Amino acid sequence: MENFRKVRTSEEEMPLPFPDLPPDVVEMKVKEGSKIRNLMNFAMAQMELKGRRQIVFSGCGRAVTKTITCVEIMKRKLGGLHQVTKVRYKTVLEVWENQDPPPDGPAQNLTVHKNVPSICILLSRDPLDPNQAGYQPPEPRHEAGEDTLGSSAKGLKRPLPPPREELLPKKLQVQVSDSPRGSGTTAGQLDH
Repeated sequence: MENFRKVRTSEEEMPLPFPDLPPDVVEMKVKEGSKIRNLMNFAMAQMELKGRRQIVFSGCGRAVTKTITCVEIMKRKLGGLHQVTKVRYKTVLEVWENQDPPPDGPAQNLTVHKNVPSICILLSRDPLDPNQAGYQPPEPRHEAGEDTLGSSAKGLKRPLPPPREELLPKKLQVQVSDSPRGSGTTAGQLDH
């Protein structure tokens, strides 16, 4: 393959895996090079300013994680959104051209079909069927300024558990002496 270079890539067009979508639903096609800020500005404008009830985010290959990030940002900013996630495979066609063709023949092309993971996520202000595979209900909304188990509204939703001694290696454990004569702390036991 060192004499070949990729000249074209195309994705198989697939219908959205959600039945009964309105014909004007907005589909955000997330690509590997897409900027999250640009995607979110457009998507938020569609949902807030234009009053859309549903939006679909889709991405394949290396764009899957960026697609999920966009969905999580939107759920956090808008709140109360129902979600259905569908995972599938998409066929990507790559055409490679030979950089060192035989002198007496035409340039040779190589066509590669790849199956790459793909994700489609539907977000809806309206309730969706909770029995369908991939459904997630909206997260409970908290009032602004309400303290969620000791974490701020902008911070973690759940506090981190306190560290447990049994998770630390024995070499790192420190014992505290109750004796007034001691210096207060001594090194823990070493594993031998």
